[in-house]
Amino acid sequence: MPLQTRNEKIKQEVVLVTGLSGAGRSTCLNILEDYGFEAVDNIPLNFIPALLANGSSQSTANKNLKIAIGIDARTRNFDETTLLEYASQIKSSDHLVSIVFVDCADETLIKRFTETRRKHPLSNGRPIIDGIKLERQLLTDIRTKSDLLIDTTGLSISDLSLILSRRLGLKNTSKLTLSLLSFGFRNGLPAEADTILDVRFLSNPHYNEQLRPLDGRNKKIAAFIENDPRFSIFFNGFKNFLDPLLPFYADEGKSYLTIAIGCTGGKHRSVFVAERLNNWLKQREFIVNLRHRDLIE
Repeated sequence: MPLQTRNEKIKQEVVLVTGLSGAGRSTCLNILEDYGFEAVDNIPLNFIPALLANGSSQSTANKNLKIAIGIDARTRNFDETTLLEYASQIKSSDHLVSIVFVDCADETLIKRFTETRRKHPLSNGRPIIDGIKLERQLLTDIRTKSDLLIDTTGLSISDLSLILSRRLGLKNTSKLTLSLLSFGFRNGLPAEADTILDVRFLSNPHYNEQLRPLDGRNKKIAAFIENDPRFSIFFNGFKNFLDPLLPFYADEGKSYLTIAIGCTGGKHRSVFVAERLNNWLKQREFIVNLRHRDLIE
């Protein structure tokens, strides 16, 4: 099935992800999704031209459409020669095409299949290593003709994400989402926190009988805590610490960052600080979710 001619279509960025089963192909697709790709896994080879033609026929609003297609030896009608022909055809149609091949040491692959108690898709009841050897034979040509060969032996997911982003020139199109969570230490640490701030060094409104019934969202509580000279030292210092680091989290592919702020009961100091951080981060145009875990409404 021929692809659309150059003047009929919109240029797309296409990444074909293939490689050995268990080497991280699905993880690659998940990472590419985080970078704004539409990921499609294990579609029959003869569906690829129609998939790309459909994307090309979309409105100009989708002219930057990015598609990642996962293919391995389990794909229906898989044939290495046909796959290479399609890849060549896609490239000649002026799409921006990259073939990513994920590989891994045999010993690591065997360990991964053993730990997950999964059968190798090509082992056919034989030892795992037989399926791995057969798959290597089937993928020999596509491996040598790939644009990016990644050996995932010993790689973490963040390492893999970094390699993909650098080698493919990817930019994360989604903004880092920040979650701010106030809590009380006496009720336990929040399991979801990436970073925990202890603000129990600030003056405690709990010991003021007039302020005790109020919570950290009240202006009187705000004035009380702001009157503590330690607050401005802490708050300005934390902003200066956090500000240059947030883009690094996004660059590493992290979509969410949870900052938990704790005081004794989770009612006064932690709530006030979380509210102040929320206002500052929104002024910086970050996406922010705010929750007061231990505040009784």
